Amino acid sequence: MSLPTPRAILFDWDNTLVDSWGTIHEALNFLMRAMEKPEWTLAETREKVRLSLREAFPLHFGERWEKARDIYLERFRAIHLERLTALPGREIMLRGLHEHGIYLGVVSNKTGGLLRREVAQLGWAELFGSVVGAGDAPIDKPASDPVHLALKPSGVAAGGDVWFVGDTAVDMECALASGCVPVRLGDDAGPDEFRHFPPQLSFTDHETLFHAAKGLRFGDSSPSS
Repeated sequence: MSLPTPRAILFDWDNTLVDSWGTIHEALNFLMRAMEKPEWTLAETREKVRLSLREAFPLHFGERWEKARDIYLERFRAIHLERLTALPGREIMLRGLHEHGIYLGVVSNKTGGLLRREVAQLGWAELFGSVVGAGDAPIDKPASDPVHLALKPSGVAAGGDVWFVGDTAVDMECALASGCVPVRLGDDAGPDEFRHFPPQLSFTDHETLFHAAKGLRFGDSSPSS
């Protein structure tokens, strides 16, 4: 299978480029204790954390969702930078794509201010033309609004020469909603994760994604599609 070489690639952040499950899990259970609710297992956290706070917390906490949001964010801010870890190979992949002239951006459901602090902490701000988090667009992912906002500085319109790379079905749904190519990066999702929103391309590691994005024909290298 062949596709146009991408002019732009938008990446999800948590667990696509950085390892953040442990931090999210600790902050959530700190919140659960404060709200006198049962704690989640790590497996439950990995399964349930998909939407932005303003979308997810009303479902879990009802009228108390704003109080829950504030408790969660306070705890997350206290611990997230010291625990921030890039996933293996992601930095070299990003720098290679950037040097190849592909526009790079981030579209995440992490609160925008926290997201940009993490990008800066890793020294990656120069690699991205835009970093869009929850609350930056009128509606968060999986709506298409954050994609269009992230692409605005590039002059590239959402379409078949834009890849949206992520690790969950919410990322694939967002890609499809905006007309971009849904691309999965990673191999730790459950068997039903992508049943309703399957990726068009799937890569288990950064190396195969990098070589594919540089214009190799799929089938001549190792990515599946």
